[in-house]
Amino acid sequence: MKIAIIVGSHRVDSESGRVAAFIDQRIKALTDGETFLFSLAGNPLPLWDEGDWGDDPKWQAAWNPVARQLAESDAVVVVSPEWSGMAPAGLKNFFLLCGNDVLAHKPGLIVAVSAALGGSYPVAELRMSSYKNTRLCYIPEHVIVRNVGRVLKGDVPADDHDAALRSRIDYSLKLLIEYAKSLASVRASGVVDLKEFPYGM
Repeated sequence: MKIAIIVGSHRVDSESGRVAAFIDQRIKALTDGETFLFSLAGNPLPLWDEGDWGDDPKWQAAWNPVARQLAESDAVVVVSPEWSGMAPAGLKNFFLLCGNDVLAHKPGLIVAVSAALGGSYPVAELRMSSYKNTRLCYIPEHVIVRNVGRVLKGDVPADDHDAALRSRIDYSLKLLIEYAKSLASVRASGVVDLKEFPYGM
């Protein structure tokens, strides 16, 4: 099994990146599979344009290696900070680039990150708008890492809140892994027809 982890923050050395690294470690502890961790720090992907539809060398160099890793993955964890009540622009751009050939009928787990007590808006936004054409199937569970500067540091929880959060992350990842096993049979069923029905409604 291979699980992709997408770090949605554009910032270098972001808290979202630290949370993603923690999740990467937990996935490796819970499964004998591998991970693909892709960070949007520093804006490695150009803004979407029509060249993505053809053989533009810019897109072949920037996107094709990422798309290949996503296509090989069985599940996706999306780590998104909350910026002014929104998911970052670079993360939205990422989903514009994801055709249905890389994420369709794969389970996704949303992990929102907040410096204080926020974090719910990116969850709602991603569930509402990032699945339509990608066909990514977000699982019912999600995680909100609040007061991120005080949690998920080191091997020992700092307090009860940190311990509960770590338990919730493990629980959500275990569910994601089981969804990945189950949805593999959907993709292999022959029912999925992305040629006749390439776009969601």
